[in-house]
Amino acid sequence: MILSDEILQVCQVLCVLLLAPLLQGFILKAEERVQRSRGPSIFQPYRDLWKLFHKQSVVPESASWIYFIAPIIAFTAMLTVPILIPVLTDRPLPLSDMGDMLGGGMILTLGSFAIILAGLDSGNVYGGIGSSRAAMLAILAEPTLILVLVGVSLLAKAMLPFVVNHLLLSSASVYWSPAHLFLILAFFALLLVETDRLPIHSSTHLEIYMIDEARILEYSGPLLGLLKWASMMKQFILYIIFCNVFLLPWGLSQLGTPLGQLGAIGSLLLKFLLVALTVVVVETVQSRLRFYRYQEPLAAGFLFAVLAIVSSQLL
Repeated sequence: MILSDEILQVCQVLCVLLLAPLLQGFILKAEERVQRSRGPSIFQPYRDLWKLFHKQSVVPESASWIYFIAPIIAFTAMLTVPILIPVLTDRPLPLSDMGDMLGGGMILTLGSFAIILAGLDSGNVYGGIGSSRAAMLAILAEPTLILVLVGVSLLAKAMLPFVVNHLLLSSASVYWSPAHLFLILAFFALLLVETDRLPIHSSTHLEIYMIDEARILEYSGPLLGLLKWASMMKQFILYIIFCNVFLLPWGLSQLGTPLGQLGAIGSLLLKFLLVALTVVVVETVQSRLRFYRYQEPLAAGFLFAVLAIVSSQLL
């Protein structure tokens, strides 16, 4: 039995929705194990979300309508991107051509922009600090992202993720070309930045370091649950783009059968296992940097993207 394209698109969205907390749990568990600690269960993010959605929200008196709508925008944006990218199948789906990689990047940025506004809306000083720092990181990361997309378009003569996936599958010379290898390195640097894996203490509640936690400090209950879930889905989506479009384009379902979908999920989890372990090792072995040196990984990613564009023109 071959599933219809509409059902395949629903399956892709459900895959991102349901498996995103599992990836977060595995990364947290792996970090603790590398540091010789026991760590929480890989299913702990599911328990945390369950608790948040069963708690009462405490709303600041200074909050406006932005405070309430920002989590919904961020969550909805993360549900839209899986329609545009190859998650479980490499077959172009009916709605996959309504946006290219640039459009998907704009949707991801829209979710982050909504959270930045929410951090500023409450008037809390920590929210302002987190939003300003997140905006600065975005300003430095966006040029690298644009150059990566330019490099992909020059290499594949297209910006649709499905086209890039098919090109890498069919051409070993393109896959092992210097341009593609530099694109992988550049996107890996972006992955570290966008998933808050920079070698700085940015995931804590310490005033001098925190970024993402500061933006959502005024949230609680179901709204905080939506923001946490949206953050996990963004990480999952970036891993999908990195694995299925850039690094490991194999293992996707071609016919769209139920068995093929299950095989694609298993392949996806295996890819994520390899990439997540690499990210954990890279993050752990690096010495922690002072906050003002956060631009160094971004500069490295920018350099790799420039080298990819130059190399693509020399092929």
